[in-house]
Amino acid sequence: MKINRLYVTNMFKVNKIESSNKTFRFPNELIKKLQLVAQQKNVSLNKLVIQCCEYALNNLDKEKDK
Repeated sequence: MKINRLYVTNMFKVNKIESSNKTFRFPNELIKKLQLVAQQKNVSLNKLVIQCCEYALNNLDKEKDK
């Protein structure tokens, strides 16, 4: 039984991204829109906000070049 547990543990690695808690204030209408999109896409609101921020930051320089 111990061997099986060791085997499974070695096969499965949990990747944890370091994170911090911050409080941001968003307009109520934006929150409603984000919640709707998160629900429609079946992702958490937190994950959606992270993806939106990353997309905006990754494309910030592209806008600057125009």
